[in-house]
Amino acid sequence: MHAPLASAPVQTRGFGWLAIIRIGLVQAAIGALVMLATTVLNRIMVVELKLLAAIPAGLVAWHYAVQLCRPLWGHASDKGGSRTLWIIGGLVVLAGGGLLATQATLMMDANFPLAFALAVFAYALIGAGVGAGGTSALALLASGVAPERRAAAAAVTWIMMVGGIVASAITVGTLLKPYSPERLIEVAAGLAAVMVALTVLATFRLERQAGRFRDSADDAPAPDFRAALAEIWHEPAARRFTIFIFVSMIAFSMQDLILEPFAGLVFGMAPGDSTRTVGQFHQGGILIGMIVAGVGGSAFAARAAGSLRPWVVGGCLASGAALAMLGVAAVTGPPWPLEANLFVLGFGNGVFAVAAIGSMMGLAGAGATTREGVRMGVWGASQAIAFGLGGLLGAVGLDLARAALGEVGAAFQLVFAVEAAAFVWAGLLAVKATGAAAIRASAREAKREQFA
Repeated sequence: MHAPLASAPVQTRGFGWLAIIRIGLVQAAIGALVMLATTVLNRIMVVELKLLAAIPAGLVAWHYAVQLCRPLWGHASDKGGSRTLWIIGGLVVLAGGGLLATQATLMMDANFPLAFALAVFAYALIGAGVGAGGTSALALLASGVAPERRAAAAAVTWIMMVGGIVASAITVGTLLKPYSPERLIEVAAGLAAVMVALTVLATFRLERQAGRFRDSADDAPAPDFRAALAEIWHEPAARRFTIFIFVSMIAFSMQDLILEPFAGLVFGMAPGDSTRTVGQFHQGGILIGMIVAGVGGSAFAARAAGSLRPWVVGGCLASGAALAMLGVAAVTGPPWPLEANLFVLGFGNGVFAVAAIGSMMGLAGAGATTREGVRMGVWGASQAIAFGLGGLLGAVGLDLARAALGEVGAAFQLVFAVEAAAFVWAGLLAVKATGAAAIRASAREAKREQFA
């Protein structure tokens, strides 16, 4: 038996709300740059170039596969060094990958093999940039914010990320009218330059403001990577939450790559119109849902993570219902109120997402020795796997359904039905995964093992 270790002195200083907002600007920049690759270029490949939906879905899945290295990046942040350099470097790589992906997309009509190979490399850069920059930003947030502010800080930064997606989607959609390849290159270059500059300004001298809030019993060096993963997986609440994140994010991401093609193929929208509509109503609904859940669910108060369970479950069920309604829209066509339906879907997505983030931050500090970086990295990797697999399943499922059923509307209806069922399943998993009792028990077990 080892003697209990003395607790590290509590430091009350750390990130204030302005610093939290600055990290939120980094998240907004990441969201804006990813939006270009996952929505605009996806739509160009499927509608304008008439490629199979599985092609952009495979590229997006590949960029998520690269993010399997998130735990390693988080572990590197835990072991010290400058997280700011990881953040800025990640955004530069992400921006460069976005520009290269845009060029590769425009080359596909003339030389597909070469263009596709270039796109594979570009989406690898996008995944590496998101993983390095995003994980380091979240690790900085979790370790530099006082425990009672963590849920609120996570919600604020995610709301800002969605706000960045919405703003960039509306702006890019407007600037792309009338659409031309030359205009697409110009818009992509401008977006990349602005987002990198924003990240540099947002992180300038930011890291020196962080406190040193640690949840383990001492401030000893973080454990080695294998030991850290083993500790997390042996916590029942952390393990169940990882599974919940995986299933819920599959449900969430299955819709991501087919909404713009859906607006183009079923409702006849032009590229700029579909980008603006999906960004304004779906992403706007996500933003409002996050705000409502954050305030109404007390995510901005220092309450137990389990108190957010009704919001997690409710958001999942609302998302499932909205997807079922989209299935009706797929066979009804333009008379259906698409904008309202997209808003309801986004609202449900936002409610579940911000409540899940609050629960995640409640578990981030439950470890005996592991730091926030590696724990956020594990959940980030689970999310990345689910996003890549979900997007691929949605797009490939759409291609197979179109081939089997012979009708675009019926194919979309089938895929939306599967997505709705996945959200209902995620809601059932959330009942145990986000329970307050389970989270408290996990924390107690972690502390017992620490002093054993």
